[in-house]
Amino acid sequence: MSAAPHINLTPAPEPPYDGDRAQARDPQTSGSLALDTRPLVWGPPGALPDERALRHLGQALAEVLSGRRPPETVASRLTERAYQELLRAGTMLHTGHPPFAGAVRVTEPRDGAVEMCVMVHCGRRVHVLAVRLERHGMRWLCTDFETA
Repeated sequence: MSAAPHINLTPAPEPPYDGDRAQARDPQTSGSLALDTRPLVWGPPGALPDERALRHLGQALAEVLSGRRPPETVASRLTERAYQELLRAGTMLHTGHPPFAGAVRVTEPRDGAVEMCVMVHCGRRVHVLAVRLERHGMRWLCTDFETA
């Protein structure tokens, strides 16, 4: 007869860490794409960004610009100036349908800067979202954006 595996059902005695508490306070994004809370980091200098992560950022920005996501959820991805501009912009994409970010076109105008253009489908309407990101250490932060 074999012994049953020992399972410890006692909860860990440690309180939640500061990082765990911060996650609990993050604004809810009901009906929106979940944006990874880790900073955008893409390898050594000269490494091109992951286009999927850029599309997710474009999707999250489109959701903010359509009023479907609180701006605080993308604050860590933007410089302070770009975040203040996002707050001033308010709802720029007026649509009855949730936005959907399509394929991303990426260019690298200079080392340490990436510009992306993404088509944002909003039902019958299509908007263009242009975003510039610059490397700040190992992180990439949005420094500017435009939509039409």
